[in-house]
Amino acid sequence: MKILLLGKNGQVGWELQRSLAPLGELVALDRQEADLFHPDQLRETVRRLRPVVIVNAAAYTAVDRAESEPALAHAVNALAPGVMAEAAHEAGALLVHFSTDYVFDGSGEAPRAETAPTGPLSVYGQTKLEGEQGIRAASERHLILRTSWIHAARGGNFARTMLRLAQERDELKVIDDQIGAPTGADLIADVTAHAIGHALRDPACLGTYHLAAAGETSWHGYARFVLDAARELQPGLVVRAREVLPIASSAYPTAARRPLNSRLDTTRLRQTFGLTLPRWEMGVRRMLAEILGPTALP
Repeated sequence: MKILLLGKNGQVGWELQRSLAPLGELVALDRQEADLFHPDQLRETVRRLRPVVIVNAAAYTAVDRAESEPALAHAVNALAPGVMAEAAHEAGALLVHFSTDYVFDGSGEAPRAETAPTGPLSVYGQTKLEGEQGIRAASERHLILRTSWIHAARGGNFARTMLRLAQERDELKVIDDQIGAPTGADLIADVTAHAIGHALRDPACLGTYHLAAAGETSWHGYARFVLDAARELQPGLVVRAREVLPIASSAYPTAARRPLNSRLDTTRLRQTFGLTLPRWEMGVRRMLAEILGPTALP
């Protein structure tokens, strides 16, 4: 079985190279080899390779910059997935695509189910929603996995930023009114491989799912956990910041509005694929052990 992976060097794409490899022959491409800004090239790549499964881990993810680059975000997040779905349909391939909690408006406090009304607040969220719609219109053979607050030891992330700032500043101010579940790229990749196996055997498993670690926290709670866990993993770690203060989103304005409620209901994913999703703290602690190096490993 041939699997085509797009966006191999991103946080999720990097982990997917590991998790997808046992499933078949993996052809993993980066942005230079498969540019989502040129959809016709994507169509030709699919026609040439004739994969059984296409996994799209590539996207325009600069949430704030998208407000000033809407055409680019639309081309990559909205148009390209639709073209991919058309090409997948022509090839008879399964398309796996990753979306986001930003397709919702973030109101209320209840976790969002897959069928909940959407209402993106930003260009990024709107273009990701349009990408979903394009896929559904072009091909029934798809898995759309919405996730949130992705982290990985590879590349920049919130935890690295908090560790750096805590060594530079006497106090940190972190948003406390946005709630979600930090979700590891490794968890996303492993669940994706598991779901692909099921979907290839049983077409009833196709569709849209929410994928996030169990539990919830705010960015403020996330930051405090990062610092406490880092001190535990590496007792000699020097942390200058003595306080982590909670602030409202309104005190930290950004170009793009973020949803306050990023809770995703994962019931359908867990029941359909027979999975237990670990709590977010487990994934963050594991990531920190990688970031901090061998001295932090048990």
